[in-house]
Amino acid sequence: MRYLSLCLLLWGVLFAEPKIQLGVDVFFQEERYLDLKGKKVALLTNHTGVDGQQKPTLELLQQVEKDFKIVALFSPEHGLTGVAYAAENVGHKKEGKVQCYSLHGNYRRPTPEMLKGIDVIIYDIQEIGCRSYTYATTLFYVMEEAAKRGIEVMVLDRPNPMGGLLVDGPMLHDDSRSFLGYVNVPYCHGMTIGELARFFNEEYRVKCRLKVVPLQGWKREMTFQETGLVWIPTSPQIPEADTPFFYPATGLLGELQLVSIGIGYTLPFKVVGAPWIDAKAFVKALNLQKLKGVKFLPFHFKPYFGPYKGEECHGVRILITDAKQFRPVSIDYMIMGVLKSLYPQEVVKRLKALPEKKRALFCKANGNTDILNLLLQEKYPGWKMVSFEKEERKAFLEKRQKYLLY
Repeated sequence: MRYLSLCLLLWGVLFAEPKIQLGVDVFFQEERYLDLKGKKVALLTNHTGVDGQQKPTLELLQQVEKDFKIVALFSPEHGLTGVAYAAENVGHKKEGKVQCYSLHGNYRRPTPEMLKGIDVIIYDIQEIGCRSYTYATTLFYVMEEAAKRGIEVMVLDRPNPMGGLLVDGPMLHDDSRSFLGYVNVPYCHGMTIGELARFFNEEYRVKCRLKVVPLQGWKREMTFQETGLVWIPTSPQIPEADTPFFYPATGLLGELQLVSIGIGYTLPFKVVGAPWIDAKAFVKALNLQKLKGVKFLPFHFKPYFGPYKGEECHGVRILITDAKQFRPVSIDYMIMGVLKSLYPQEVVKRLKALPEKKRALFCKANGNTDILNLLLQEKYPGWKMVSFEKEERKAFLEKRQKYLLY
């Protein structure tokens, strides 16, 4: 009897209704597709574009495709199915009878030919709440091109996996604006994609005919794990619902190729190591900083590919002790700073040997050149990098207020 009760409990947990309604759920439950009557529709989506029961948005649209017509699909980085590697050139292809245009290959913006005859573009993609994660920039490019032609853009909103309260990292400087960062918000902005689209449309005077179908039941303090939704890996190296917290905790460091950050191992973004690091000393120095919401544990691993492939790496595993206090970019910068403090010659040597293209990529991802300069010039740069643009983040919190939906 006890065994049966346990089985029923597990069944209830596994198959419970989500606590929130996604934008796509609201769109179909409220029959908002009726507004598409007589229109030619394009869908910008990928494998994460599903409803709360994991039914693809494309299939749901096709089921009610009577008084409107789906004429095109658009896909972001990693392709429609999400299997392409980071920065891999993805070509156009047919999805059934509909042409799917890749916006991460030879084209990052839809061309006039791609947009010909389209009345509405629907966006439904799960992103992770980090400025350099390119799905948002793809939406911004589409909004700009749509605005030139009077095409409506409808965003089916999705939760920010880290919640709506976590704001961390530097702002975006104009001279660092790129595909890796197109909007002047902190690296972790604490906004949903719908809120971010509203911010971009207004602050950058895009004048796009934008509609956002909001979430229902989502609260800003909710992390993805608290929504009751099933996590679908947004890209090959974001396999779990908590990985979005770790992406900004080591991803910027990873651009410098000083260490392995677990890309090419079973814990992407969750570990930091290299053959030349003393794990015990590294762990001790990091834990002495007393950063909130995190603990560092000694860890040893051997990457299958990437930096230090096949070599034994020594370093740390990052453990979240309190997601509400965890500040990932601050952690990323502190790890860089401690590495510089412990191994100044090794770090400077490797940074100076870094190809100019890689340096530029790091600066674009950070949104400035200041962080790299601090890392190169300061003997103990950790806390200076952490506090960089602290006042600007406070100003952003005020500015973003009118664009928040929740």
